Amino acid sequence: MSVASPLRAYAAVTAAYWAFMLSDGALRMLVLLHFNSLGFTPIQLAYLFLLYEIAGIVTNLAAGWLAARFGLAATLYAGLALQIAALAALAQMDPGWSIVASVIFVMAVQGVSGVAKDLAKMSSKSAVKLLAPSEDGGLFRWVAALTGSKNAVKGLGFFIGAALLALAGFQAAVWGMAGVLAVILLAVVLFLPAGLPGRMKGADTWAGWRSSDPRVNRLSLARMFLFGARDVWFVVGIPVYFQAVLSDGTAEGRREAFFLIGGFLALWIIAYGAVQAFAPRILGGKGQPEAATVRKAILWVGFLVPIPFALALAALVAGDPADWLTATLVAGLMLFGFVFAVNSSVHSYLILAFGAADRITRDVGFYYMANAAGRLIGTLLSGLSYQIGGLPLCLATAGLMALASWLAARRLSSA
Repeated sequence: MSVASPLRAYAAVTAAYWAFMLSDGALRMLVLLHFNSLGFTPIQLAYLFLLYEIAGIVTNLAAGWLAARFGLAATLYAGLALQIAALAALAQMDPGWSIVASVIFVMAVQGVSGVAKDLAKMSSKSAVKLLAPSEDGGLFRWVAALTGSKNAVKGLGFFIGAALLALAGFQAAVWGMAGVLAVILLAVVLFLPAGLPGRMKGADTWAGWRSSDPRVNRLSLARMFLFGARDVWFVVGIPVYFQAVLSDGTAEGRREAFFLIGGFLALWIIAYGAVQAFAPRILGGKGQPEAATVRKAILWVGFLVPIPFALALAALVAGDPADWLTATLVAGLMLFGFVFAVNSSVHSYLILAFGAADRITRDVGFYYMANAAGRLIGTLLSGLSYQIGGLPLCLATAGLMALASWLAARRLSSA
């Protein structure tokens, strides 16, 4: 590619990733709030997202191999196309179906969406490794910019999904998103520069899916528990709790709750993305030795551990919902988001720093497989812990997952 091509390719990849994450955030909010309002239990809501996360585990293993064989552009196009297909299928759902039929159908559609999301994510992150300048901390800055902007866009998607549900209804919202994403896919196909790298040497085979570098494997384990700690409260627990507290049961009350919940989750994700974008400045990443970055990764996940435990204690003390508890939860979860964002950003840098250029799609795929496994565990525990012990148990479980991430991260210093 020419000198200008890396920047053009980076811009095209980023735009495609933005469009995908906007639809991904909106779809998650649509599904969660719509089916919660239909009377689904917390564990049933968790089931809706299980196949999404299971598909992510399988896809991340296969995606690295597929990208290596067919190139990153092909897997990026496939991710966008599958998301369009998932949205079109979800629009066919009949409100008259039974709970069991609805859960099975939505699980299957979410599974397709999970495949699509991880194809797009792996393609975009791997492309950055190959396109970013190697000097002057360029890799850390490009990764932080992509990851931070992506999460800001996904946060906007959460709000758009809640707003569309309140204003247009479920089916119209889903069709509208499918149409917009189809236009984006066409634009990306037309404008993505030819020659985007990503193929690997023919000698590499499927058997090399697990990294031979212990640092990649240990970082992946820490990543699994880190995202489990977030999704334990994020997927089901907090949205269901807030909907119960904020809605008065009327149609108007439900619409107001949709906006408030979507607004909070959008603000959380957008702030999380902004912190990720500034993480190199927070961590002093420019020109910093790799060992120093590893030490900071261990330190920052340690900062995360006490936050969910403190919030669990507050929820236990409060008992019944109270205004002070709602304010405490909002403030505490925003603090959690700040610390979590720094952790996520340094992980995203370290996996690309650790990964070998000649098998980067495989290392990134394995790492995001662990990421998806963490979301799967967190999603299941979110519905299960909330249904068994309410908000206190849900938040305490998040604290245990954060503690496990810290224990796993400590092993990086000996790798």
